Parts: sequence; structure tokens; C-alpha cells
Amino acid sequence: MITPRNILRHELIGLDVLVARASNPDHTGVRGLIVDETRNMLTIRTSQGVKHIPKKYSVFRLQLPDATTIEVDGSALVMQPDKRISMRIKKER
Repeated sequence: MITPRNILRHELIGLDVLVARASNPDHTGVRGLIVDETRNMLTIRTSQGVKHIPKKYSVFRLQLPDATTIEVDGSALVMQPDKRISMRIKKER
């Protein structure tokens, strides 16, 4: 189950997203469904077509399946999706 604590280890494809902030002002406010992900980009299907948004310079507001909304700094997502999903999380002390 996707939660705010483990979002970095989960598949993002299929989640609703809003680009909350971005270094490119044209990307701020882009809203839609994540349809693909690469090491450096999220591909978002919007009502105006498909947009490719760089992860590194953006902050994404993701809606989880339970309707929880979470903001994620895109720089934390910059890596190949399969490597990010399989990475281990350090235990909290």
C-alpha cells in the first residue's frame, strides 16, 4: 500500500499529479495522470495533451489511492524507477 512514508519506493504511474512548483514557470500548475517515468522525467497526460516534466527542478503534489495528498521534491525521485522502487530505506532510530 502506498503511504506518505513509502512513496519514494512505489510506482508513480497511475497517480494523479499537480506540478506545485517548477523552475520553468510553464510547468507550474500542470495537472494530470502520470503515464510514464524515466530517470529524469515524469510524463503526464493532461487535458491539453502529454507533458514531459523534469523531476530535478520540480515539486510534485501527488494524490495517493486513499485520497491523501503529498508533496514530493522531484530531486528525491531522480533515479531509474526500478532502482528507486527496490532501494532499501534506512531504519529510523
